Amino acid sequence: MHYPEPISKLIDSFTKLPGIGPKTAVRLAFFVLNMKEDDVLDFGRNLVNAKRKLTHCSVCGHITDKDPCSICSDGHRDQSVICVVQDPKDVIAMERMREFSGLYHVLHGAISPVDGIGPEDISVADLLKRLQDETVQELILATNPNIEGEATSMYISRLVKPTGIKITRIAHGLPVGGDLEYADEITLSKAMEGRREL
Repeated sequence: MHYPEPISKLIDSFTKLPGIGPKTAVRLAFFVLNMKEDDVLDFGRNLVNAKRKLTHCSVCGHITDKDPCSICSDGHRDQSVICVVQDPKDVIAMERMREFSGLYHVLHGAISPVDGIGPEDISVADLLKRLQDETVQELILATNPNIEGEATSMYISRLVKPTGIKITRIAHGLPVGGDLEYADEITLSKAMEGRREL
């Protein structure tokens, strides 16, 4: 179907977002056209401000509008524990839990030879520099439970083990409320490995 150029460009912009196919892009474009002009301008300003004003924390790599980020600059957090995650979204997920009071390190990816991503393409070197500070006693590896996440955890573990820092990996397995019959073999295997005494 032929659309006027302005809406066609808007549809193209929406299709560049993850998870947005052509039909959803058309729906979003027409939704925007029906919004009040002030709301559209506000939406546009928010997009531009997020892109211009956010940066990565120079300490942990988390997304922030202040450097260092609020987590790294919080003196009440446990400086002896660093939780290593792949993405800033993972920090937000961990913080929603309100159980972890240590620090974070964001790798900005995972080792994936198939995709041409090696250790030098993610923030491993910055992590190793942080570990030279002798206050760090434990490293929690919280990379995703997939091939890339496992490879990344194993790589970091091998590098860090000689330092004597305690290295732990988050448990993987069945989600609370999940049914055994719907779990795949890898999930069940991880659940068995991570079992604990009651």
